[in-house]
Amino acid sequence: MDKIKRFRRYEDSLMSLTAEILIRAVVRFKLGIKNESIKFNRTAYGKPYLEDYEDFHFNLSHSGSWVVCAAGSKAVGIDVEKIKEIDLNIAKRFFSKEEADDLFSKKEDEKIEYFFDLWTLKESYIKADGRGLSLPLNSFSFRIENENIIFTAESEQANYFFKKYDIDREYKLAVCSMESQFPEGIHIKSFEEVFEYLFSY
Repeated sequence: MDKIKRFRRYEDSLMSLTAEILIRAVVRFKLGIKNESIKFNRTAYGKPYLEDYEDFHFNLSHSGSWVVCAAGSKAVGIDVEKIKEIDLNIAKRFFSKEEADDLFSKKEDEKIEYFFDLWTLKESYIKADGRGLSLPLNSFSFRIENENIIFTAESEQANYFFKKYDIDREYKLAVCSMESQFPEGIHIKSFEEVFEYLFSY
């Protein structure tokens, strides 16, 4: 709750609270743990984890009207972003040279969407890796060719897999996992459904 109180905008506080309720409902659904027994902690890099369950991994993200969660038996990361107008030159600062060159080679009407395709993939990887922004955004690279996601990194030792999901015309969603198998689709629930499930006995 302390983290929620630190948000300056009411909307951010509400989304953070919703994310907390969502992951607790997922933990209850997946592991059968009652809400009052669920305990979270954070790694040295700040990534949250469920205490006493080393084979349960999760990650959360929110943007606009969406709060999303990914969970699995190995490291996982998820990112959702609302597509909006942005100064694409930011890619020259934070993307790899290959990514930036690829982005600026796109047609004008394709650039914004491709930017957010790359951005959500990069964020999902950083979050799965767990080192946060101590991992430079330009130290790894993505390329999307005919819906195939091609990933390269300067010093990558673990195998990561990626998938993009269609959640909303105005949003991009990407998941990164050390598991190669992904669900075909996503489960969409209302806040009321999630809340009722968590606190029902």
